[in-house]
Amino acid sequence: MEADNFKSHDSLVQALHERHSHARLMLADDSATNQKVTELMLRAAGLSLDVAPDGAQAVEMAQETHYDLVLMDLEMPKMDGYTAARTIRSLPGYAHTPILALTAHVFPKNRQACLEAKMDDFITKPVRPATLYTAILKWLDKQD
Repeated sequence: MEADNFKSHDSLVQALHERHSHARLMLADDSATNQKVTELMLRAAGLSLDVAPDGAQAVEMAQETHYDLVLMDLEMPKMDGYTAARTIRSLPGYAHTPILALTAHVFPKNRQACLEAKMDDFITKPVRPATLYTAILKWLDKQD
């Protein structure tokens, strides 16, 4: 069943629980509020999440632990999300790992910059749970 066919929040959460409760995700975001909100959404769906407060730490964490999916803010201190995504993508084992941008930037040029940085998808903030769940299902399903 495709993620696009789910009609309710509950069915998205159930699908994530049933199909991807083993998945390990990383969120790279410097905003404590965004970290907490995203963490609550993902944990409600039964997903394991590690949080990096900046792009440099996200790269370090990806070197130490393999993640099934990475959620990447674009503007962070020390290393921006574009650079972090390119760097993670070049690490062993990350050639096909989904990297999804989380950003308030909504213009086509921003989406294009994410694709050029080797990110797979683009989710705008504020993030709606159903939008986030649908994107995660789409990309984790492709990994199976």
